[in-house]
Amino acid sequence: MKVAALQMVSGVTCGDNLQNAEELIQQAAERGAELAVLPEYFCILGRVDTDKLAVKESLGQGPIQEMLARCAKHHKIWIAGGTLPLSVPGDPKRAFNTTLVYSPLGECVVRYDKMHLFKFDNGVEHYDESNTLLAGEDPRFFDLPSQDGHTWRVGLSICYDLRFPELYRTLTDLGSELILVPSAFTHTTGAAHWEVLLRARAIENQVWVLAAAQGGVHENARKTWGQSMIVNPWGQIVSELPLGPGCCVFDINKDELKKTRGNLPALEHKRL
Repeated sequence: MKVAALQMVSGVTCGDNLQNAEELIQQAAERGAELAVLPEYFCILGRVDTDKLAVKESLGQGPIQEMLARCAKHHKIWIAGGTLPLSVPGDPKRAFNTTLVYSPLGECVVRYDKMHLFKFDNGVEHYDESNTLLAGEDPRFFDLPSQDGHTWRVGLSICYDLRFPELYRTLTDLGSELILVPSAFTHTTGAAHWEVLLRARAIENQVWVLAAAQGGVHENARKTWGQSMIVNPWGQIVSELPLGPGCCVFDINKDELKKTRGNLPALEHKRL
């Protein structure tokens, strides 16, 4: 099954970002991808954290969701919509950071709200997502019937979730064979930990990992790490992008996953 990690350098204007996302989705579809994954906050990286609240949507309505549904149906492709801000009922000052997945019929099939909220302060950079976000509570996955006759179970995670291996083991225990990681890693944390964490999650769980990232210097002066990549169940990077917008496509297969798990049946040996 061909899958695509879409890398962006999103700006402060939602409409421009949606147009750029549409173009990347089209590129993925033209290259034969059955699943295209956008990065975290593909729709907006505002000048301040609260800017995202101005474009938040209620589930099932709004221009961001309309674009994702329309593109999925038009290109007959599965789309994991990176993340977008969804409303928190009764709390106008916060949002959920949410991945919505759309089928080739344009239907939303699953919602995942980011469970772990990023906080970082090295004296120069300061981030605290809990000021504007509410954490999700449950892991989520979906089943994707591919054109080759296989059905893939796809687990969902977002960015900072990557530092919590228990989520990935839970998704694996639930049957996930491919885990998505739409992200906006900072340049500082990405340079230190991005690759090693992605490869570790693939190795520990013997799954395919697809990470679609923000990558470059943004309109708000934020610098993200990029390096969107696809990692096989042995922990090898099989496709990767440098900085800047782009489309990373690779044909993943279940035989490689089965071979890895058969040669080294670590999942059968766990004791906890």
